[in-house]
Amino acid sequence: MWYFAYGSNMQSGTLRGRRGVTVRRAVAVRAPGWRVVFDKPPLISIGEAFANLIPDTDAVAHGVAFEVSDDDHTHIEFSEGVLIGNYRRIELAVEPLAPCDDPPALAASLTSERRDAALLPSARYMGLVIEGAGEHGLPDDYVAWLRSVPVGESSAVARAFRPLADSLMRLRRS
Repeated sequence: MWYFAYGSNMQSGTLRGRRGVTVRRAVAVRAPGWRVVFDKPPLISIGEAFANLIPDTDAVAHGVAFEVSDDDHTHIEFSEGVLIGNYRRIELAVEPLAPCDDPPALAASLTSERRDAALLPSARYMGLVIEGAGEHGLPDDYVAWLRSVPVGESSAVARAFRPLADSLMRLRRS
């Protein structure tokens, strides 16, 4: 199945490393009718925002479609808190940015109605997003836009919570 990543999961070190997901293929794509924003509060308040995907008929979201197993996709949703309402699953149309064999046309992704415009993503988090975008060859103008997103520093709470979050991301649902 195809999973559309648009935040830090675009970066291999996050998806493959922190989450332990095996990726069969990765294709840089666009998703017309969606927009990436950085105003999603986490489940535990740490004073930072994360990426979110919102419907916008005039926009195009860029990201990476990863071909993953059903089990790995279930793990992604589990580790992103879908079961407890942190995000909800959506299916969206995607278009490869470059020709490829057997391209994805539909992908599952995550969105949330939980938004807080007062929060900023951390510089650390945006670094992961930008690294993932560059790793997969997303358009230069999109990467430039990512670099222009206002950021804050990681809070002390976020720094203290990160080792626990890293451990939890690798746990598999039984």
